[in-house]
Amino acid sequence: MGLTLEHVDRIVDGETHLCDVTLEFPSGSRNILLGRTLAGKTTLLRIMAGLDRPTRGRVLVDGKDVTGVSVRKRNVAMVYQQFINYPSFTVYDNIASPLRLQGVPREEIDRRVREVAEMLRLTPLLDRLPAQLSGGQQQRTAIARALVKDADLLLLDEPLVNLDYKLREELREELTAIFERGRSIVVYTTTEPTEALMLGGNVVILDEGRVLQTGPTDQVYHRPTTMRAAEVYSDPPINYLDLVVEGSQARIGEQVTFALCAHLEGLAPGRYHAGLRANRFFLKRRTDRDVALESQVELSEINGSETFIHVNHQGFPLVVHETGIRTYKMGSTVTVHADPAQFFVFNQEGSLVAAPEVDPGRTPARR
Repeated sequence: MGLTLEHVDRIVDGETHLCDVTLEFPSGSRNILLGRTLAGKTTLLRIMAGLDRPTRGRVLVDGKDVTGVSVRKRNVAMVYQQFINYPSFTVYDNIASPLRLQGVPREEIDRRVREVAEMLRLTPLLDRLPAQLSGGQQQRTAIARALVKDADLLLLDEPLVNLDYKLREELREELTAIFERGRSIVVYTTTEPTEALMLGGNVVILDEGRVLQTGPTDQVYHRPTTMRAAEVYSDPPINYLDLVVEGSQARIGEQVTFALCAHLEGLAPGRYHAGLRANRFFLKRRTDRDVALESQVELSEINGSETFIHVNHQGFPLVVHETGIRTYKMGSTVTVHADPAQFFVFNQEGSLVAAPEVDPGRTPARR
């Protein structure tokens, strides 16, 4: 089954939630909707499921218009952020419930329930009620109930957002393996660039109801076509500096000058925006090409085993992502090092004109 959205708008009480969304989801594909809160991700899922109708545009399944077809008549399964289970049903009965509604024979129900329970490590919990489960176990149950349907379309709306970090990591790995084995079109929403990269497949960057860019997750990460797409697909958001190209040289501010490296050599003289992700700034020099940016510390933020140092360089706010726990005094001066070979360069209209070469040995989400 292939799913197509054609020029979909969704307007509610005069407010635009989706604008001219056109997308294709091939049969068996894994698709990540990446966008910040209120980007339109849930609205788009509800239209795909048949829970809401678009104000304009069409939803097609294998070329057939199903825009007005009720969700009850579509072969769709959906998992929400909240742990939604029937409180009076055991785990077994929760998972089995959609199959019973479909009139599937008892023996087939038992086989499919136990198969999906084994995949999601729920077998020892099949006789328990939801109130006896942890948050992670409850969400596993909700996911199992969606998977057991073997639906044509599997929609997951930030299903791991309410779980702790360790559980999210475990379930991401499990879900990736399950998605690869399944036949369903999977559409999974997230606000986290790292999650999109881990799940793989194709990514759709959604912002304020509009599609900014689509393509394979790694490819879009390494070649965001606009400054806004690069911001959404970076956590923390990508840093920007003004860049002036003058012949074979480039300049940041009035004092920092460097020779154009290979991927920048084709740039015409003029003004640009140089983008660099937080994990490509360093507080120690790493290459002979590095430029040194004297900056003032505004905030040192510790998150687990990582530190995010918020600095200001000549009016440009920058974030440096350092591994390990480090503290820096507010107002102190630090020298931030950046390798121009890692610069994304955008023109004054915000479109990508140069991207760094991809290091095949480096995982995009990590250093």
